[in-house]
Amino acid sequence: MPPEGVAFLTAITLVGAFVCMFPVCRALAERIRARADGGVRDELVGMREDLVQEIQQVRHEIAELSERVDFTERLLAKKSQV
Repeated sequence: MPPEGVAFLTAITLVGAFVCMFPVCRALAERIRARADGGVRDELVGMREDLVQEIQQVRHEIAELSERVDFTERLLAKKSQV
């Protein structure tokens, strides 16, 4: 077989292999991506729950501080009236 024929058959074989393997590689990449996204999603949900809990705690502390300030203001107002 002439060298040009071998080069042509090699090129056709490579193109054919690429065309056949592209969907398989794409499907594998999608599977891997789906697994990675699931792990990230779970981690984000956990972080979100932690943040919500911390925000609720901070709101509670702010409410307590507000009550203390109100109490202090009332005491100071009574002292100034006396």
